[in-house]
Amino acid sequence: MTAAPFVHPTAVIDDGVEIGTGTRVWHFAHLLPGTDVGRDCVIGQNVMIGPDVIVGNGCKIQNNVTLYKGVTLEDEVFCGPSCVFTNVLRPRAFVNRRDEFAPTLVRRGATIGANATVICGVTIGRYAMIGAGAVVTRDVPDHGLMIGAPARRVAWVSRAGERLSDDLICPRTGERYVKTENGIVCDE
Repeated sequence: MTAAPFVHPTAVIDDGVEIGTGTRVWHFAHLLPGTDVGRDCVIGQNVMIGPDVIVGNGCKIQNNVTLYKGVTLEDEVFCGPSCVFTNVLRPRAFVNRRDEFAPTLVRRGATIGANATVICGVTIGRYAMIGAGAVVTRDVPDHGLMIGAPARRVAWVSRAGERLSDDLICPRTGERYVKTENGIVCDE
């Protein structure tokens, strides 16, 4: 039996929001119209999502994260506390740039560390890991481990989140990886 979504009494869910079964929405979260949140997600305290944002199944969005229009999270994405997504490249308080929102895609299984910043218009690859405080300014390859400001790839990580050595074998699972044009992929 699958549980209905849980929404804390302090959360605000606007009309036109879809929330999947088993999802939990915690204190002071706000989901704006057109937002679609998948099954079995955790939406932390003080999270704002939308309008028109897609959150896949099994995502965990920690406290104080805002997902603006144009952000798409595929399944099983982890957003660490207070990570930041931007929606325009050159904001000015006195210039209306709502027609310039650039789409940002976070692919399946990616992790974004606490206080990291993701500049709009990038794609974060499958199972990539963005270190805490990193500033992502360009596309991230699948399984890339990114740190720094601006973020740069320093290693590869497995689906299990383990840093890989030169042999590209996961020390936790034994899975072997091979290089591709988009990063690395599990050689199953």
